[in-house]
Amino acid sequence: MARLVIVSNRVPPPRARGAQAGGLAVALREALGRREVMWFGWSGQCAETPGRPTFVQVGERCFVTMDLTPAEEKLYYTGYSNGTLWPLLHYRSGIFEFRREEEEAWRAVNARFAEALVPLLRTDDLVWVHDYHLIPLTRMLREAGCTQRIGFFLHVPFPPAALFAALPRRDAVLQDLAAPDLVGLQTEQDVAHLTSALAELGLATAIGCFPVGINATEFARAAAVADEKPDVARLRASLGERSLILGIDRLDYSKGLPHRFRGFAALLRRFPQHRGKVTLLQVAPISRGDGVQYRMLRRELDELSGRINGEHAEYDWMPLRWLTRPLPRKQIAGFLRHARIGLVTPLRDGMNLVAKEYVAAQDPEDPGVLVLSRFAGAAAELHGALQVNPHDPQDITDALHAALTMPLEERIERWQADFNAVAKPAGGNWAQAFLARLSA
Repeated sequence: MARLVIVSNRVPPPRARGAQAGGLAVALREALGRREVMWFGWSGQCAETPGRPTFVQVGERCFVTMDLTPAEEKLYYTGYSNGTLWPLLHYRSGIFEFRREEEEAWRAVNARFAEALVPLLRTDDLVWVHDYHLIPLTRMLREAGCTQRIGFFLHVPFPPAALFAALPRRDAVLQDLAAPDLVGLQTEQDVAHLTSALAELGLATAIGCFPVGINATEFARAAAVADEKPDVARLRASLGERSLILGIDRLDYSKGLPHRFRGFAALLRRFPQHRGKVTLLQVAPISRGDGVQYRMLRRELDELSGRINGEHAEYDWMPLRWLTRPLPRKQIAGFLRHARIGLVTPLRDGMNLVAKEYVAAQDPEDPGVLVLSRFAGAAAELHGALQVNPHDPQDITDALHAALTMPLEERIERWQADFNAVAKPAGGNWAQAFLARLSA
């Protein structure tokens, strides 16, 4: 089997056993299997003089990392990747900002990565580049003479061609996206949007829909085990007989958290029978706290949570619990199993695996209800969820009330349909399918 070369913005920390925690490493775990892998990308560290790549070998996996300069981190990562591309790809054309020096730094970092990667490649390698940070890399590898099979996967949405046209120097980005042998996206809608954008310039490449999945059976086992652990017991004890509404997100304006908080507040006002009987726990770890938009978002959520609790709390009940620190993955699995409602309402999301994990975590004899944004990629598969327009807090309110009052028979029916969807195909097949098509 040919060696698999994965290129991503961040390289997960090497571990001798098991999957690396979180993100792309978890999504790719089963596809990697026991094959030989080289994982290449940014170390997450900065140095005034980045130097040569660092190599760490763990079994059949080689982790190759490069540092960025502080200026590159500011311009390539914080600036163009997350200040320009991230909002535009999530349909937020009103807040994306373009600066020529950031776009040039984005291309310069990709060029430096390509220069360092080319000498490390074997002629029969299978190269798989991931996400918007590295869009130019595949074309740069081709221009450097690489003849290996090269695939690219975009984990976030791709907007309609007319919206993407707002990006200055758009044509160069589309030429980059036409360079790989295969481009993978999360939904058929994303495939249609990219195909249309490329067609406007007379460009084309192989594009496919490969929805990222989870290992539902394994996650269900982990959630059942975690449900018996002390952390979950503490949560249950703190809730008493109250129903738990649970949100697990990264702190980001694409996740629709202010709308979610307002929808929960309206639930307590419009349906007083739920007062004192439900608690919303929102976990939203800070990952990009240095940007203006993120500071404003946190301030807004701090104020909203304070107002909601100030208006509705009792001496023995806090309706909204708001955490901005990360929780261990196993602990989250136990919390998801205990939650009566999984609240997943991003304004736009490539997939959102938390929605699938919530379904997998449920007790089959007494499952909870998933309230899901229709603009999450997972909505195309999870038809048993109560799907909402996340821009409308009242729609969220109505769905929360329906979920809290839903009879057991309907809950089981909805959950079963969604569990069948997340369990078939088994987790990892999205990546195996992509690699099989790229190899062919």
